Amino acid sequence: MQWKKAHFIGIGGVGMSATAKLLRDAGVAISGSDEAVYPPISTMLDSEGISYQTPYAAANIPSDADLIVIGKNAKLVPETNAEVAAALESKKTVLSFPEVLAEVSKDKENIVVAGSYGKSTSTALLAHWLEQANLAPSYFIGAVPISPKTSARMQNGTLFVLEGDEYPASNTDPRSKFLLMQPAHLLLTPLAHDHFNIFPTPADYLKPFSELVKLLPQNATMVACVEGPLSRDFLLHVARPVITYGLHEGDYTTANIVWGEKTRFNILHRGTAVASLETTQLGVHNIQNIVGVAALVLSLNLMSPEQFAAGVASFKGIVRRLDRKSEHTSVPIFEGFGSSFEKLQSAVAAMRQHFAERRLLVVFEPNTIVWRSRATLEQYDTAFTGAAKVYIFNPPHDGKETELSLAEIVARVQASGVDAVGVSTAAEALALLDQDLHPNDCILLSSSGAMGGLITDIPALAERRFPVA
Repeated sequence: MQWKKAHFIGIGGVGMSATAKLLRDAGVAISGSDEAVYPPISTMLDSEGISYQTPYAAANIPSDADLIVIGKNAKLVPETNAEVAAALESKKTVLSFPEVLAEVSKDKENIVVAGSYGKSTSTALLAHWLEQANLAPSYFIGAVPISPKTSARMQNGTLFVLEGDEYPASNTDPRSKFLLMQPAHLLLTPLAHDHFNIFPTPADYLKPFSELVKLLPQNATMVACVEGPLSRDFLLHVARPVITYGLHEGDYTTANIVWGEKTRFNILHRGTAVASLETTQLGVHNIQNIVGVAALVLSLNLMSPEQFAAGVASFKGIVRRLDRKSEHTSVPIFEGFGSSFEKLQSAVAAMRQHFAERRLLVVFEPNTIVWRSRATLEQYDTAFTGAAKVYIFNPPHDGKETELSLAEIVARVQASGVDAVGVSTAAEALALLDQDLHPNDCILLSSSGAMGGLITDIPALAERRFPVA
C-alpha cells in the first residue's frame, strides 16, 4: 500500500468508516474526526480499534499523515470547516473515499451492486454468501451488517464486492461514486427516482446509471431487476446482454412463497426450479434481493444452489434494514431505513405481511429532503397504508419556503385515512406510546437519522411493559 497513515475527516459516515476499515486491513494506520459519532458507526469503530476525535479542528490532522480522506456532507467545506481548510492547504494527498476504494480494489475482479433500494442488503448478502463458500472476498458495504460481521474487509480472494452509490463522490467531484469503482460485473437492484436535490428529473437520475453500464467490459455479467416502471424504462435503453430478475418477471423469478417468521420459496430460472430457500428476512423486497443475488452467483458459477441456500438460511441482514430491535419483549419491534418512499412503503408492507394479526404502530422521522419537500407531499397519501397509527417525529428545518411543516405532514397522513399524530420531542413520543401500546401490537421504527434516541428508548419501553414471559 502506498500510504502509511490516513486521516478521515467525517469518519462517522457509513462509507467513510468502512473505507477506513479497508485501509486498516491493508496495514495503514488510521485516525479520524467528525462533529459527532453515533451508534452503530461509533460501535463499529470502537470494536475495530479505530480512534477518532470530535469535534472538527485543524489540530486533529496528524502531522505524519500522508493521506487525508474528506467525506461528502454540507459541513465539510473549507469556508466553514477549519479542519477541511487545513487539509486542503497542506501538501498531503487529499482524496474522497470512492477514490480510495478505486485504489484498494484496482487489482481485483470488482462486482458493483447499484440501484435505488435493496443495494446494501444485496451487497451484504453477496459478501456473506461468498465468505460462506470460502472464496475469501473483499467487500465494502454502505451500511452496518449483522451478516457478515463487519461492513468492510480486505481478503486475498480475487473478488471485490462494492456497494455503488449514485450520489456525488465529494463536495468538489460531481461524479457518482460508483463511476470510480471499475466494475467487472454489475448487479442492478430496482430503480426509483431519488435524491431530487441532485437529480431533478428521472432522466437526470438515470444518466449516471447509463454511464455505469458503459464502463462494463464486453465479457461482463450484468444482472438487473426488471420490475418497476423506472427499471423497465432504463433496461429498454441498455445496449448489452442483461440477465433479468424479479419476483414474477425476468429470467430468474420466484414460486411457492410461504410467508412466516421463516419464509420458504423456490427460485426459478426461466420457469425451471433451481433452488429451494428459507430466510428469516422480512418482506417482499428482501425476497427480491435474494433472487437478484442468486441470479448473479449462478450466472457467474460462483457456487452451487446448495451452497447459496445455506448462505440464505444463515443470513441475518443489516442494521436498520428491518432488523429486530429486541428479543426481550413480546411486542415485535423492527427498524426499517426510511430515507425514501419506496423504502418506507416496503417496510410497512413487510410488517403487515408477517404480522397480519397484530396492530401496526409506526414511528417515523421525515428527515430527508424527499420527505420534507412540498413537491412530494402526495407520497404521504399511500406511505403508511396498512398502519393503525403513525407517530411523526418533528423533521429538521432548513428554513426553505418549499419545506413542509410537521402540521402539514400530519394533516396529509390523516387525510389518507391513517390515524397520525405529530410529536416534537422524544419524551413526548415515549409518553404517547406508553399510553397506546398493547400486547398485540407490533412497531416499525423508520428514519435515516438518529430519531432523538427513540431507536433504543422504544424497545426499552416495550421490554418494561411487555417482557418476554
